[in-house]
Amino acid sequence: MTSFNPRFAGRFFASSVLALLIATPALAADPEPAKTTAPDEQKTTDDGTLAEVIVTAQKRPESLQKTPIAISVLSAEDLKNRHVQSLVDLQDGAIPSLRVAPFYSRNSALIMNIRGIGVLADSNQPARDQGVGVYIDGVYLGRAQGLGTALYDIESIEVLKGPQGTLFGRNTEGGAVSIVTKKPTGEFGLSATAGIGNFGAHKIEAHLNLPEWQNFSVKLDGIVTKRGGLVDNPLPGQSDFNGFDRHGGHVEVLWKPQDGVSADYAFDTSYDASTPLYLQTITAGTLTRAPALPLQPDRVRTASVGVPQQDSIGKTHGHRLTLGLDLAPGLQLKSITAYRELDQSQYDNGGQNSTTYKPNGAFSRYSLAGFTQNQFSQEIQLIGDTPRLKYVAGAMAYREHSEDNAQAFNTMVWNADGTAATVATYNIATVPFDRASRITTRSIGAFGQATWTPAILDDRLHLTGGARYTRDMKHGELFIVNGATPNVDGVTGPRRLNAAWSRVDPLLTLAYDVTGDVHVYGKWSEGYKSGGANSRSLRYAPFNPETLSMFEIGAKTEFLDHRARLNLSAYTGAYKSIQIDFQANYLQVDAQGNLLQTNRTTIETANAPGTGRAKGFEAELTFAPMTGLTLGASYSYNDLTIPATVNPFPQGASGVVVTTPIKIYPVYTPAHAASGSIDYDRPMGDYTLVAHLDGNYDSGFYANYNDPAPGVSQPKGDPGFVVNGRLGITDIALNGTGATLSVAAWARNLLNEQHMFYKGLNTLTGVSGFFNEPRTYGLEATVKF
Repeated sequence: MTSFNPRFAGRFFASSVLALLIATPALAADPEPAKTTAPDEQKTTDDGTLAEVIVTAQKRPESLQKTPIAISVLSAEDLKNRHVQSLVDLQDGAIPSLRVAPFYSRNSALIMNIRGIGVLADSNQPARDQGVGVYIDGVYLGRAQGLGTALYDIESIEVLKGPQGTLFGRNTEGGAVSIVTKKPTGEFGLSATAGIGNFGAHKIEAHLNLPEWQNFSVKLDGIVTKRGGLVDNPLPGQSDFNGFDRHGGHVEVLWKPQDGVSADYAFDTSYDASTPLYLQTITAGTLTRAPALPLQPDRVRTASVGVPQQDSIGKTHGHRLTLGLDLAPGLQLKSITAYRELDQSQYDNGGQNSTTYKPNGAFSRYSLAGFTQNQFSQEIQLIGDTPRLKYVAGAMAYREHSEDNAQAFNTMVWNADGTAATVATYNIATVPFDRASRITTRSIGAFGQATWTPAILDDRLHLTGGARYTRDMKHGELFIVNGATPNVDGVTGPRRLNAAWSRVDPLLTLAYDVTGDVHVYGKWSEGYKSGGANSRSLRYAPFNPETLSMFEIGAKTEFLDHRARLNLSAYTGAYKSIQIDFQANYLQVDAQGNLLQTNRTTIETANAPGTGRAKGFEAELTFAPMTGLTLGASYSYNDLTIPATVNPFPQGASGVVVTTPIKIYPVYTPAHAASGSIDYDRPMGDYTLVAHLDGNYDSGFYANYNDPAPGVSQPKGDPGFVVNGRLGITDIALNGTGATLSVAAWARNLLNEQHMFYKGLNTLTGVSGFFNEPRTYGLEATVKF
């Protein structure tokens, strides 16, 4: 991995420190995220009313009900009840508008979609970006790789829906996922959790707060979580499919030398080993299948053929320094400086059941991909509050260097009649790279947003305007294609990318407080996903940014004496210059029936002409009918249309361009999705009984965005309904120790429902895809001091 530029880092770090030191501090509150639920992390207060939810979507703590943005929040309690250990576990649909899925079969890289916007392409490569920004404590995570690592002590996950280009910037056209961790308390506290589950699962987690000393507060977090594979690999000594082994640590130091001044440093490191999902074929294609490869219409426990398979290993670490300074009452200066590194290997041999067959022929494509990345970011914010004007202004700089490579080869050989197979002779060290690329991305931006409450209409009207200017620069090269230096149109040499784009993202919002508990708003905002180049291609031709301009109306209401909360939003938007990937060649057979394909996946990217349309509706209801009982329900309707697009790249052996437009499907976008939950807690003398149940439905979605061949339609994934549950006893006093014990039983996919969420059609090999995970369950015990 190429190390980061120390001059670049030093320049922006010094600027932020200098800006803080030369200002005069004043007495005001420290800039810390507020709790998202009641102090005991329950959804209701002591009198049975709904607890206020605080969000930081506009760079300051505010009530969810008074923030004119469609936002869903998962609290620490929500995550525990659903047994969410990483972002991978949100793929069951806890937030209907948010879709989380592995990149193809790999949990080592995640696809993130909000309202259908986020990815219509392969973002598992250096010069491609996703359209949903993921942040942790204000730091942007630049790659899809590394998002599946274990979550530490999380305060909340805020999902901001719709373009967030003004305050969050590039690559947030679909929205943003903002993860907020728990801060040091300055008081001694220890929480330790141990758990076991089926499929050999176990978990150990600890969080330690140390007493404040000399104005320093320290918090330490550690986690180890592991689960065996969900599908057995029959080949002895090889990893099973869809297992994981994650561990990591986190340390945070908060220094408050005086009121209004704070420095918050955090370091985290993580290790994430995972194996791919198992690809099952459910209907046959035109090619003859080997007898050892039966069709598998139901989710299986054991793979049909054992293959070489090892863990994909991701290692990440990062530093963050957040400085806060109150310049005057109601005026705060904030700096966020961060540096992160990522090293991810990806080994994928999960598709042997969807493969070609030839007597004594090789099969079972092993895809190996290496990815390294480092990033430095610096953001400065000036946050002001006056009786009639709230504003935030700032600037940001981001630098990222990434490299990738890929190999693909067959690992197995059939016998003469296809009834058995043996491991092929190969040496990974001598297998040539199919592709390799490197890219350096630089982005700078300046932003401002202000909300004015004029002295009319009893201060009920709020006008917000804002904009961000961004300049993106990408410089890179594709230096290996098919094991050699690229040769395109008779020119031999690396294919270079040297492109830059400038962009202004505006926002206008009109909000009105109908009553103290009813707030309505209308908002127009824009966002974009950066341009780039495709490292799977032959040409490495640049493509331009895609943009989304969206108008949204919404209402946030509370009623029944604050025991019911209903939030509604409806939106429509214009989706332009959509980045579409195209296979360079459709799969074909020659006159003798031999398959014309290689192990290398060749993809080219172009911007679709015309304008697509995104529209939909969302509703969230929370109701506390009685003390200790909370009911929740949410629903989303998403309708995304994308213009039919001509594949501009040559097709088939003839090398001609097919001029017929291809239908483009919205991927990872169910038209209908819903989630419901029941939470109950009841004191029982010396302990408290707690129970949780949630159900999550989606109507199915496409996982591939164009048809496999002219005149052949892409299949759609199955509808799914997944139920999760948790039952526990908390606050059991451990006599004489001052500690409490909590024990709980949990289950994910409690009803063991099965559906194939990902389906793809290859006319030669048939329909294949990935099933959702089977029922998992376990026991946990937590001791708190």
